[in-house]
Amino acid sequence: YVAAVYEHESILSPAPAVLVERRSALELMGRNLDIYEQQVLAAARQGAQIIVFPEDGIHGFNFTRSSIYPYLDFVPHSHPGKWNPCREPYLFNDTEVVQRLSCMALKNKIFLVANLGTKQPCERTDPRCPSDGRYQFNTNVALAADGTLLATYRKHNLYFEYAFDTPPEPDYAFFDTPFAGKFGMFICFDILFFEPAVKLIKQYNVKQIVYPTAWMNQLPLLSAVEFQQAFATAFNVNILAANIHHPTLGMTGSGIYTPVKSFIYHNMESYGGKLIVAEIPVISTDYRTNLEKTPGRVSEKGKEQSPPSFYAEMMYDNFTFVPVWGEKGELQVCANTLCCYLNYRRAVVTDELYALGVFDGLHTVHGTYYVQACALVKCGGLSFSTCGHEVTDATALIDFQLWGNMSTPYIFPLLLTSGITLDFADHMGWKNNYYFLSKNRTSSGLLTAALYGRWYEKD
Repeated sequence: YVAAVYEHESILSPAPAVLVERRSALELMGRNLDIYEQQVLAAARQGAQIIVFPEDGIHGFNFTRSSIYPYLDFVPHSHPGKWNPCREPYLFNDTEVVQRLSCMALKNKIFLVANLGTKQPCERTDPRCPSDGRYQFNTNVALAADGTLLATYRKHNLYFEYAFDTPPEPDYAFFDTPFAGKFGMFICFDILFFEPAVKLIKQYNVKQIVYPTAWMNQLPLLSAVEFQQAFATAFNVNILAANIHHPTLGMTGSGIYTPVKSFIYHNMESYGGKLIVAEIPVISTDYRTNLEKTPGRVSEKGKEQSPPSFYAEMMYDNFTFVPVWGEKGELQVCANTLCCYLNYRRAVVTDELYALGVFDGLHTVHGTYYVQACALVKCGGLSFSTCGHEVTDATALIDFQLWGNMSTPYIFPLLLTSGITLDFADHMGWKNNYYFLSKNRTSSGLLTAALYGRWYEKD
């Protein structure tokens, strides 16, 4: 099928904390929706059957709970598939945004997924009802090619979004299409947690994901395109990921991903939006394309001594590292119950410092979640203290086999190369309680090769 995602540079409110009238909120959102309209038309002309827009793309961000109120639409959460906002605009009040989205879908005969703020009045008898008498949700809507509202999803894992409420129960949101079957939906920070993303995929056997996000890149392990690809590969799903374009906030990185191929956009240099259109195969069965290939021979730990280990901060976590010196070697580094192993060979020894790092613990900055990670990274400079720094360019080509005795089945394989580009492993998968990732000759200099494990039970 042909999919489209649009990385949108939002027109933002100059003073988001100031309370404005609904009329001026609609005027600002209308300017973003005008851009959406152009992009839907462009995507449809290129044969796209579905288009996805980013989180916060219509209204922007940095609101307070009260200042976002005029930007919120009312969208009924139950009985999906019964209402066509474009054809029945009079059914509910305050549905101007969803009406416009519905009309775009209808006019261009395309499935459309967008993110908006929604409101839902609640009764004082509801113990969770906020004191102002309403819920405010960060919401995805999915509209069919005839404009019908097919499904809604309310963000479960909020990322310091004080304007919004967490829904009382997680939404498992999916909708059906004639061209690719079932699509599941979640938003941004959700991708790091079990509920609802992992449960949605496992319980409802969802194979295609639509994913609006407003993601601030953090290297070396959580760049948007890097993690989106790892998620598609780990769960054997297709992902249509639309990110906000806002380089000064570190926001960029969208793509259309299959488990073995990607069409991505990552640009920190220039401004303006970007439409990606690509044709990808439908994933129907649980074929494990590249996971079944068993890794090559794993030699037992060599007799030579590992070089000295050192500590450095990476991703705000205290990693234990060993330097990766010389043209080849075998290394091991451990922390808590996790041991990471690396066999490596460099074609040409450059003057770049690489290190093998391990972390097995609770990550607590910008969210709390338990990580087990084995990571081969390029350091920021030549001193040990620069390992874990954000690096975007590299020249070293390293053949490697990386493995670890991970305690969780949820491993996200990261392979990031120079200029924030993606590469794919030759082999990966489990063998005797070890997870492996191996690659001969990346297409360009290696930035990160990592096993990023999420141990959800220990969150």
